[in-house]
Amino acid sequence: MSRVYNFSAGPAMMPEEVLKTCAEEMLDYHGSGQSVMEMSHRSKWFDEIIRTAEADFRKLVGVPDNYKVLFLQGGAWTQFSAIPMNLMKNKVADYIITGQWAKKAWQEAKKYGNAKAIASSEDKTFSYIPDVSDLPIDDDADYVYICQNNTIYGTRYPELPDTKGKLLVSDVSSMFLSEPHDVSKYGIMYGGVQKNVGPAGMSIVVIREDLITDDVLEGTPTLLKYKTQADAGSLFNTPPCYTIYVCGLVFKWLLGQGGLEAMKKKNEEKAALLYNYLDQSKMFKGTVEKPYRSLMNVPFVTGNDELDNKFIAETTEAGFVNIKGHRSVGGMRASIYNAMPREGVEKLVQFMEDFEKKNG
Repeated sequence: MSRVYNFSAGPAMMPEEVLKTCAEEMLDYHGSGQSVMEMSHRSKWFDEIIRTAEADFRKLVGVPDNYKVLFLQGGAWTQFSAIPMNLMKNKVADYIITGQWAKKAWQEAKKYGNAKAIASSEDKTFSYIPDVSDLPIDDDADYVYICQNNTIYGTRYPELPDTKGKLLVSDVSSMFLSEPHDVSKYGIMYGGVQKNVGPAGMSIVVIREDLITDDVLEGTPTLLKYKTQADAGSLFNTPPCYTIYVCGLVFKWLLGQGGLEAMKKKNEEKAALLYNYLDQSKMFKGTVEKPYRSLMNVPFVTGNDELDNKFIAETTEAGFVNIKGHRSVGGMRASIYNAMPREGVEKLVQFMEDFEKKNG
């Protein structure tokens, strides 16, 4: 069977070049006589893997010297707890609610202090980003939290909020490495890797060094203290070795593609193909207000559940898989991350045109 075009929101499509390298090195990594899955995380081979991965990530993103890069077990959910545990010195934090993941992070943070929702787009089913130019930020807020690209609803912040001098913490999971990131604007920038970077099971946390201290909330688990992980170079305990290895291959692939500026251009072109079709279609409609459209996640509907289901079934048969929208919103969603080739989007649009002609 030939490979399908996988439009899943995560775990998501991987670059074929990376998968082929994984296959070639599966039984014998660089003459070690073993797979990366099997080797000790204290071995010279893995030491080289994790050091190279971090160096390539720093080069790719342009991480300033005063920031640590941590490769940590668990997806974004783990960080929903770790962030307030490590940062809530005043027990106050402000959250901007632009989708389910920001909402879940806010609900988790309320367990540890006074986490306040200072803006929300829930009134219109998260189809836009609220005005973030003059927010009611608490004087005692330890940080302001955002989810910068909303996977389920297909929205993206067109500009970062004015935090009025407070730390900005951002979940960038579904836009990670799809465009340049100005790390200096964040106290913490983090993301689960299974959407746009690698296999599930890990987060990459980029954190400013002055935020890494022993002054954390009482009861914070040892493994959730950023200082524990930073002091040990992400090797306090056995890390997700194979995921780190694959992410490292993806970093090299992205560097080979020309870096994040080049990826942004490619991603803008792919997204334009799909959005331009949706804007002129009489059957399919995008669900996001234009200024806030994500380059990575494109939700759309026909307005008819029966027609939606027919379209989803026929796309799957045609080799376009995981088009079905998130269970909380229905409809369709095409996630077009870095690894999705332009050809995949072109063929999807052609399929949509044909479907519209047959069913219009």
